[in-house]
Amino acid sequence: MNRSVRTHLLDVTGFIVIAAITYFVVFKELMKMEGITFHIPSSFLQLNTIFWSILIEAVPFVLIGVLIAGFIQIFVSEDRIKKWIPKNRFAAVTMSCVIGACFPACECGIVLVVRRLVAKGVPIYAGVGFLLTGPLVNPIVIFSTYMAFGNDIKMAGLRMVVGFAAAMIIALVVSLFFKKNQLKVQPYQETIREPKQKASFFVRIWEMLKHSIDEFFDMGKYLILGSFFAAFVQTYVSAQSLLQAGEGWVSSTLVMMGLAYVLSLCSEADAFIGASFRHMFPTSSILAFLIYGPMIDLKNTFMLVSVFNMKFVISLIVLITITVFTCVSFLTWL
Repeated sequence: MNRSVRTHLLDVTGFIVIAAITYFVVFKELMKMEGITFHIPSSFLQLNTIFWSILIEAVPFVLIGVLIAGFIQIFVSEDRIKKWIPKNRFAAVTMSCVIGACFPACECGIVLVVRRLVAKGVPIYAGVGFLLTGPLVNPIVIFSTYMAFGNDIKMAGLRMVVGFAAAMIIALVVSLFFKKNQLKVQPYQETIREPKQKASFFVRIWEMLKHSIDEFFDMGKYLILGSFFAAFVQTYVSAQSLLQAGEGWVSSTLVMMGLAYVLSLCSEADAFIGASFRHMFPTSSILAFLIYGPMIDLKNTFMLVSVFNMKFVISLIVLITITVFTCVSFLTWL
């Protein structure tokens, strides 16, 4: 199946998912008004609620992401980026992680920014450093973690230090095994032309907005599908069965990482969910939940697969899983 056919199928699928869920919920309300009994399973209504909550939570960050990506595409040249990135691999990873830590982004929107940066010449390992630290240790996330755990600086500090260290390790390992940019060829990219340097400021702003719109609709279908699958799993996979499996620090850590992947929470809000498990799991397991989720989750996986080669995405997920588990396990042994 060629790429354009796949793209149109995904567009149609995303539209059908939203249309079907909206139709059944609205249809039920209309039937109630007419006094006609129409039964919709409660699980479907729960799926609808979770789906829309994930989607509504993510869309503002995606909009911010596409605007930043559009700005980079039009206003930032490849030559300028090459001057900014250090030649030394370790220095490049460190710089990207530090910039990411200062960048208040959600994991949904930052994928778009990283795609544009890598397309402009940023090494893939530097892009990964930015991708991982942006949603994980930015000031808003750290402050929300501090508040969620009752103004306790310990968990916020652990999340920042261990998360940053894990991101550094992952990015450095990526630099050893992946040399090319690992981007998929996007169909619409062939039609994008950067305005000439002498174009007026308003023309370039217009080009930036057009590019942002292309980015939004290109990634929107993956966000919709990812949100739907995350909602489906949350609805039909018993969370209680997962929690019952978490006996011992190894299994509890794996369970909390799995829960973080399935729930697909926004990193600005996940600390409040994590804090609710304080009396059920050890600190290391809660920390794994707080670090793993912003790095990779079910919703974000769909977006990564749409941008990067499948082999790279699978390798990145495995690497993130092993690194996060090892880092939090090391704390347990101390």
